[in-house]
Amino acid sequence: MANVLITIAVILGVIIVYVLVNSFRLKKAVTNLAQDEFIQGYRKAQLIDLREPKEFDAGHILGARNIPSTQFNQRYKEIRPDLPVYLYCQNTGRSARAAIFLKKKGYNQIYQLQGGFKTWTGKVKSKA
Repeated sequence: MANVLITIAVILGVIIVYVLVNSFRLKKAVTNLAQDEFIQGYRKAQLIDLREPKEFDAGHILGARNIPSTQFNQRYKEIRPDLPVYLYCQNTGRSARAAIFLKKKGYNQIYQLQGGFKTWTGKVKSKA
């Protein structure tokens, strides 16, 4: 019984450390912006929608370029490192991973829409 409790404690400890390390890496990689802050800056930046093409076609922020997260590792060089990068996805999971990836590649001005597209109430363009 004691061995099982020790194993569970070790597993929980590893999970907690993993979560803390990832949240620290994310904080260093990206700045979360509320919608009003996001709107103030994205027109002067590279606005990247990381959702899949079907999601993008159903509705996206006006002016966004679609680089799906499934293609991001191959296509990230389409994004200029000398200009601010504004990322969003449906929630924030994909944009958080993309931000960490870009930070590793030397990008420094990385911003993410807090809450993702699902919280967006601004202008939307769709291919309906």
